[in-house]
Amino acid sequence: MKYDRIETAKRLHEKYFVADAHFDLLPLVCDWRKRGESKVIENRYIPVFKEGGIDLVVSSLFVSDEYLPEMALRRALDYISLFYKEMEESPGLFSLCRNVGEIKEAKSAGMVAILLSFEGAEPLGNDINLLRIFYELGVRGLGIAWSRRNYAADGCHFEAKEEGQKGGLTNFGVQLLREAESLGMYIDVSHLNDEGLKDVLRFYEKPVIASHSNCRALAQSMRNLTDEQILQIASSGGIIGMNACSEFVKDSNEEVCARDLADHVDHICGLVGSFDHVCYGFDFCDEFREASLQVEEKRNYDCIKGHARSFELTAELVSRGIGEKEIAGIIGGNFLRFLERTIG
Repeated sequence: MKYDRIETAKRLHEKYFVADAHFDLLPLVCDWRKRGESKVIENRYIPVFKEGGIDLVVSSLFVSDEYLPEMALRRALDYISLFYKEMEESPGLFSLCRNVGEIKEAKSAGMVAILLSFEGAEPLGNDINLLRIFYELGVRGLGIAWSRRNYAADGCHFEAKEEGQKGGLTNFGVQLLREAESLGMYIDVSHLNDEGLKDVLRFYEKPVIASHSNCRALAQSMRNLTDEQILQIASSGGIIGMNACSEFVKDSNEEVCARDLADHVDHICGLVGSFDHVCYGFDFCDEFREASLQVEEKRNYDCIKGHARSFELTAELVSRGIGEKEIAGIIGGNFLRFLERTIG
Protein backbone atom coordinates (compact mmCIF):
# COMPACT_ATOMS: atom_id res chain seq x y z
CA MET A 1 0.00 0.00 0.00
CA LYS A 2 2.82 2.40 0.84
CA TYR A 3 4.38 1.66 -2.55
CA ASP A 4 1.08 2.51 -4.27
CA ARG A 5 0.82 5.85 -2.47
CA ILE A 6 4.36 6.80 -3.38
CA GLU A 7 3.84 5.88 -7.03
CA THR A 8 0.59 7.86 -7.11
CA ALA A 9 2.38 10.86 -5.58
CA LYS A 10 5.18 10.64 -8.14
CA ARG A 11 2.59 10.54 -10.92
CA LEU A 12 0.92 13.66 -9.52
CA HIS A 13 4.26 15.45 -9.43
CA GLU A 14 4.77 14.56 -13.08
CA LYS A 15 1.26 15.59 -14.10
CA TYR A 16 0.86 18.87 -12.21
CA PHE A 17 2.85 22.01 -11.45
CA VAL A 18 4.98 21.63 -8.28
CA ALA A 19 6.50 24.51 -6.32
CA ASP A 20 8.62 25.04 -3.21
CA ALA A 21 7.90 28.52 -1.90
CA HIS A 22 11.08 28.75 0.20
CA PHE A 23 14.60 27.36 -0.15
CA ASP A 24 17.98 28.98 0.65
CA LEU A 25 19.36 28.06 -2.76
CA LEU A 26 21.59 31.05 -3.47
CA PRO A 27 23.26 31.16 -0.03
CA LEU A 28 24.17 27.51 -0.60
CA VAL A 29 25.37 28.21 -4.14
CA CYS A 30 27.54 31.06 -2.84
CA ASP A 31 29.14 28.81 -0.24
CA TRP A 32 29.90 26.05 -2.77
CA ARG A 33 31.38 28.51 -5.23
CA LYS A 34 33.64 29.85 -2.48
CA ARG A 35 35.03 26.32 -2.28
CA GLY A 36 35.95 26.45 -5.95
CA GLU A 37 32.93 24.76 -7.55
CA SER A 38 31.13 26.00 -10.66
CA LYS A 39 27.83 24.93 -12.23
CA VAL A 40 26.60 24.35 -8.69
CA ILE A 41 22.89 24.46 -9.49
CA GLU A 42 23.36 22.17 -12.48
CA ASN A 43 25.42 19.59 -10.60
CA ARG A 44 24.01 19.69 -7.08
CA TYR A 45 20.41 20.87 -7.30
CA ILE A 46 18.85 20.33 -10.71
CA PRO A 47 19.07 16.50 -10.36
CA VAL A 48 17.21 16.50 -7.02
CA PHE A 49 14.67 19.07 -8.26
CA LYS A 50 13.99 16.83 -11.25
CA GLU A 51 13.78 13.70 -9.13
CA GLY A 52 11.17 15.35 -6.93
CA GLY A 53 9.27 16.80 -9.89
CA ILE A 54 9.89 20.38 -8.74
CA ASP A 55 9.02 23.03 -11.34
CA LEU A 56 9.51 26.22 -9.31
CA VAL A 57 11.83 27.07 -6.42
CA VAL A 58 11.77 30.37 -4.55
CA SER A 59 15.32 31.17 -3.52
CA SER A 60 15.82 33.39 -0.49
CA LEU A 61 18.40 36.16 -0.27
CA PHE A 62 19.07 35.30 3.37
CA VAL A 63 22.02 37.10 4.99
CA SER A 64 23.40 35.51 8.16
CA ASP A 65 24.32 37.49 11.27
CA GLU A 66 28.05 37.47 10.56
CA TYR A 67 27.57 39.83 7.59
CA LEU A 68 25.42 42.38 9.45
CA PRO A 69 25.15 45.25 9.21
CA GLU A 70 27.95 46.40 6.93
CA MET A 71 27.98 43.50 4.45
CA ALA A 72 24.25 42.82 4.02
CA LEU A 73 23.84 44.75 0.76
CA ARG A 74 27.02 43.36 -0.76
CA ARG A 75 26.10 39.80 0.23
CA ALA A 76 22.66 40.01 -1.39
CA LEU A 77 24.11 41.51 -4.58
CA ASP A 78 26.75 38.76 -4.66
CA TYR A 79 23.98 36.14 -4.56
CA ILE A 80 22.29 37.65 -7.58
CA SER A 81 25.55 38.14 -9.48
CA LEU A 82 26.55 34.53 -8.88
CA PHE A 83 23.10 33.38 -9.97
CA TYR A 84 23.51 35.17 -13.30
CA LYS A 85 26.93 33.49 -13.60
CA GLU A 86 25.33 30.11 -12.93
CA MET A 87 22.76 30.72 -15.67
CA GLU A 88 25.57 31.53 -18.11
CA GLU A 89 27.41 28.32 -17.16
CA SER A 90 24.32 26.11 -17.44
CA PRO A 91 22.08 27.44 -20.23
CA GLY A 92 18.69 25.85 -20.71
CA LEU A 93 18.44 24.15 -17.31
CA PHE A 94 16.91 26.82 -15.08
CA SER A 95 15.64 30.35 -15.47
CA LEU A 96 15.23 33.50 -13.42
CA CYS A 97 11.51 34.28 -13.54
CA ARG A 98 9.86 37.60 -12.80
CA ASN A 99 6.19 36.78 -13.39
CA VAL A 100 3.81 33.88 -13.90
CA GLY A 101 4.16 34.01 -17.68
CA GLU A 102 7.91 33.43 -17.42
CA ILE A 103 7.35 30.62 -14.89
CA LYS A 104 5.03 28.85 -17.33
CA GLU A 105 7.47 29.40 -20.19
CA ALA A 106 10.26 27.84 -18.13
CA LYS A 107 8.16 24.77 -17.39
CA SER A 108 7.18 24.39 -21.04
CA ALA A 109 10.86 24.52 -21.97
CA GLY A 110 11.73 21.83 -19.42
CA MET A 111 13.60 24.27 -17.18
CA VAL A 112 13.29 24.76 -13.43
CA ALA A 113 11.90 28.22 -12.68
CA ILE A 114 13.68 30.23 -9.99
CA LEU A 115 12.03 33.15 -8.20
CA LEU A 116 13.98 35.45 -5.87
CA SER A 117 12.78 36.72 -2.50
CA PHE A 118 14.21 38.60 0.45
CA GLU A 119 14.30 36.72 3.73
CA GLY A 120 14.72 39.81 5.85
CA ALA A 121 15.05 43.36 4.52
CA GLU A 122 18.57 43.86 5.94
CA PRO A 123 20.17 44.42 2.49
CA LEU A 124 18.02 47.55 2.15
CA GLY A 125 19.17 49.06 5.42
CA ASN A 126 16.86 52.04 5.78
CA ASP A 127 17.07 53.09 2.11
CA ILE A 128 13.72 52.47 0.42
CA ASN A 129 15.16 53.39 -2.99
CA LEU A 130 17.15 50.15 -2.99
CA LEU A 131 13.96 48.10 -3.22
CA ARG A 132 13.45 49.20 -6.83
CA ILE A 133 17.03 48.25 -7.67
CA PHE A 134 16.46 44.73 -6.42
CA TYR A 135 13.13 44.62 -8.26
CA GLU A 136 14.91 45.51 -11.50
CA LEU A 137 17.42 42.72 -10.79
CA GLY A 138 14.55 40.24 -10.60
CA VAL A 139 13.55 40.03 -6.93
CA ARG A 140 9.80 39.58 -6.53
CA GLY A 141 9.26 38.55 -2.89
CA LEU A 142 9.73 40.66 0.23
CA GLY A 143 10.17 38.72 3.44
CA ILE A 144 10.24 41.69 5.77
CA ALA A 145 12.17 40.13 8.65
CA TRP A 146 14.13 37.09 9.64
CA SER A 147 14.20 36.11 13.32
CA ARG A 148 15.84 39.33 14.48
CA ARG A 149 15.20 43.08 14.48
CA ASN A 150 15.87 45.30 11.48
CA TYR A 151 14.85 48.79 10.34
CA ALA A 152 11.45 47.54 9.16
CA ALA A 153 10.21 45.20 11.89
CA ASP A 154 10.94 42.71 14.65
CA GLY A 155 11.30 39.06 13.80
CA CYS A 156 10.15 36.26 16.08
CA HIS A 157 12.89 34.30 17.84
CA PHE A 158 13.14 30.54 17.60
CA GLU A 159 13.11 30.32 21.39
CA ALA A 160 12.54 32.71 24.29
CA LYS A 161 15.23 35.38 24.65
CA GLU A 162 15.83 38.13 27.16
CA GLU A 163 14.89 41.39 25.45
CA GLY A 164 12.99 44.63 25.88
CA GLN A 165 9.65 45.67 24.45
CA LYS A 166 8.74 44.03 21.13
CA GLY A 167 7.66 46.16 18.19
CA GLY A 168 5.57 45.73 15.08
CA LEU A 169 6.22 47.47 11.76
CA THR A 170 8.23 50.68 11.92
CA ASN A 171 7.42 53.66 9.74
CA PHE A 172 10.07 52.35 7.33
CA GLY A 173 8.33 48.97 7.37
CA VAL A 174 5.01 50.52 6.38
CA GLN A 175 6.77 52.43 3.58
CA LEU A 176 8.31 49.17 2.36
CA LEU A 177 4.90 47.49 2.22
CA ARG A 178 3.49 50.26 0.09
CA GLU A 179 6.51 50.45 -2.20
CA ALA A 180 6.48 46.66 -2.67
CA GLU A 181 2.78 46.76 -3.54
CA SER A 182 3.40 49.59 -6.02
CA LEU A 183 6.25 47.71 -7.70
CA GLY A 184 4.39 44.41 -7.90
CA MET A 185 6.14 42.33 -5.23
CA TYR A 186 4.53 39.90 -2.83
CA ILE A 187 4.84 40.06 0.96
CA ASP A 188 6.11 37.09 2.98
CA VAL A 189 5.28 37.17 6.71
CA SER A 190 7.24 34.10 7.83
CA HIS A 191 9.63 35.06 10.67
CA LEU A 192 7.67 38.20 11.59
CA ASN A 193 6.58 38.41 15.20
CA ASP A 194 2.88 38.48 16.04
CA GLU A 195 2.83 42.26 16.30
CA GLY A 196 4.39 42.70 12.88
CA LEU A 197 2.04 40.21 11.23
CA LYS A 198 -0.93 42.07 12.67
CA ASP A 199 0.42 45.30 11.20
CA VAL A 200 0.97 43.77 7.75
CA LEU A 201 -2.62 42.56 7.63
CA ARG A 202 -3.71 46.07 8.62
CA PHE A 203 -1.67 48.06 6.11
CA TYR A 204 -1.34 45.70 3.11
CA GLU A 205 -4.33 45.18 0.83
CA LYS A 206 -3.22 42.22 -1.29
CA PRO A 207 -2.94 38.54 -0.32
CA VAL A 208 0.11 37.63 1.77
CA ILE A 209 2.10 34.43 2.12
CA ALA A 210 3.72 32.78 5.12
CA SER A 211 6.08 30.83 2.89
CA HIS A 212 7.50 28.46 5.53
CA SER A 213 5.37 28.48 8.68
CA ASN A 214 3.27 25.73 10.26
CA CYS A 215 0.52 25.65 12.92
CA ARG A 216 1.20 26.77 16.48
CA ALA A 217 -1.71 24.60 17.65
CA LEU A 218 0.37 21.52 16.73
CA ALA A 219 3.90 22.79 17.48
CA GLN A 220 4.33 25.65 19.94
CA SER A 221 7.22 27.51 18.29
CA MET A 222 6.64 31.24 17.80
CA ARG A 223 7.74 30.63 14.21
CA ASN A 224 4.39 28.97 13.64
CA LEU A 225 1.01 30.64 13.15
CA THR A 226 -1.91 30.81 15.55
CA ASP A 227 -5.32 29.69 14.36
CA GLU A 228 -6.43 33.33 14.27
CA GLN A 229 -3.46 34.28 12.07
CA ILE A 230 -4.17 31.36 9.74
CA LEU A 231 -7.77 32.51 9.33
CA GLN A 232 -6.64 36.10 8.70
CA ILE A 233 -4.11 35.06 6.05
CA ALA A 234 -6.72 32.90 4.35
CA SER A 235 -9.21 35.79 4.47
CA SER A 236 -6.66 37.96 2.67
CA GLY A 237 -6.59 35.37 -0.11
CA GLY A 238 -3.13 34.32 1.04
CA ILE A 239 -1.42 30.96 1.53
CA ILE A 240 0.81 29.13 4.00
CA GLY A 241 3.82 27.00 3.06
CA MET A 242 4.50 23.78 4.96
CA ASN A 243 7.91 23.82 6.67
CA ALA A 244 9.76 20.50 6.98
CA CYS A 245 11.94 21.54 9.95
CA SER A 246 11.21 19.07 12.77
CA GLU A 247 10.91 21.61 15.58
CA PHE A 248 8.16 23.42 13.68
CA VAL A 249 6.29 20.17 13.01
CA LYS A 250 6.03 18.47 16.40
CA ASP A 251 6.84 19.33 20.01
CA SER A 252 7.64 15.82 21.25
CA ASN A 253 11.02 14.10 20.99
CA GLU A 254 9.51 11.35 18.85
CA GLU A 255 10.86 10.94 15.34
CA VAL A 256 9.10 13.39 13.02
CA CYS A 257 8.10 12.39 9.49
CA ALA A 258 5.94 13.45 6.55
CA ARG A 259 2.87 12.09 8.32
CA ASP A 260 3.27 14.70 11.05
CA LEU A 261 3.69 17.50 8.51
CA ALA A 262 0.50 16.34 6.77
CA ASP A 263 -1.29 16.93 10.10
CA HIS A 264 -0.57 20.64 9.62
CA VAL A 265 -2.14 20.54 6.16
CA ASP A 266 -5.22 18.89 7.66
CA HIS A 267 -5.38 21.44 10.47
CA ILE A 268 -5.25 24.45 8.14
CA CYS A 269 -7.71 23.03 5.63
CA GLY A 270 -10.14 22.04 8.38
CA LEU A 271 -9.83 25.43 10.02
CA VAL A 272 -10.41 27.55 6.91
CA GLY A 273 -12.77 25.10 5.22
CA SER A 274 -10.78 24.94 1.99
CA PHE A 275 -7.69 23.37 0.43
CA ASP A 276 -6.87 26.62 -1.38
CA HIS A 277 -4.63 28.22 1.25
CA VAL A 278 -1.82 25.67 1.64
CA CYS A 279 1.34 25.18 -0.40
CA TYR A 280 4.80 23.66 0.01
CA GLY A 281 7.55 25.83 1.54
CA PHE A 282 9.90 23.16 2.85
CA ASP A 283 12.86 25.33 3.95
CA PHE A 284 15.20 22.34 3.71
CA CYS A 285 18.19 23.13 5.94
CA ASP A 286 20.00 19.85 6.66
CA GLU A 287 22.74 20.90 4.24
CA PHE A 288 23.44 23.97 6.37
CA ARG A 289 23.37 21.92 9.57
CA GLU A 290 25.86 19.40 8.22
CA ALA A 291 28.18 22.17 7.05
CA SER A 292 28.11 23.76 10.51
CA LEU A 293 28.45 20.41 12.32
CA GLN A 294 25.00 20.69 13.92
CA VAL A 295 23.95 17.15 13.06
CA GLU A 296 23.89 16.24 16.75
CA GLU A 297 20.92 18.55 17.33
CA LYS A 298 18.29 15.88 16.92
CA ARG A 299 15.38 18.26 17.47
CA ASN A 300 16.37 20.24 14.42
CA TYR A 301 16.32 18.26 11.17
CA ASP A 302 14.35 17.99 7.95
CA CYS A 303 11.50 15.54 8.39
CA ILE A 304 11.53 15.02 4.61
CA LYS A 305 15.00 14.47 3.22
CA GLY A 306 15.20 17.07 0.51
CA HIS A 307 13.47 17.87 -2.75
CA ALA A 308 14.09 14.43 -4.19
CA ARG A 309 11.74 13.07 -1.49
CA SER A 310 9.18 15.89 -1.60
CA PHE A 311 6.53 13.51 -2.91
CA GLU A 312 6.47 11.83 0.52
CA LEU A 313 4.21 14.62 1.81
CA THR A 314 2.05 14.29 -1.29
CA ALA A 315 1.79 10.55 -0.64
CA GLU A 316 0.49 11.29 2.87
CA LEU A 317 -2.16 13.57 1.40
CA VAL A 318 -3.16 10.83 -1.04
CA SER A 319 -3.45 8.34 1.82
CA ARG A 320 -5.88 10.67 3.62
CA GLY A 321 -8.29 10.66 0.72
CA ILE A 322 -7.68 14.21 -0.46
CA GLY A 323 -8.82 14.53 -4.06
CA GLU A 324 -6.50 14.92 -7.03
CA LYS A 325 -7.74 18.43 -7.82
CA GLU A 326 -7.11 19.58 -4.26
CA ILE A 327 -3.66 17.98 -4.15
CA ALA A 328 -2.78 19.66 -7.44
CA GLY A 329 -3.50 22.97 -5.73
CA ILE A 330 -1.48 22.19 -2.62
CA ILE A 331 1.63 21.01 -4.47
CA GLY A 332 1.81 24.06 -6.73
CA GLY A 333 -1.43 25.38 -8.14
CA ASN A 334 -2.33 27.45 -5.08
CA PHE A 335 1.05 29.17 -5.08
CA LEU A 336 0.81 29.90 -8.80
CA ARG A 337 -2.60 31.51 -8.31
CA PHE A 338 -1.20 33.56 -5.42
CA LEU A 339 1.57 34.83 -7.69
CA GLU A 340 -0.96 35.73 -10.39
CA ARG A 341 -2.73 37.96 -7.85
CA THR A 342 0.44 39.62 -6.57
CA ILE A 343 3.31 39.79 -9.08
CA GLY A 344 1.26 39.12 -12.22
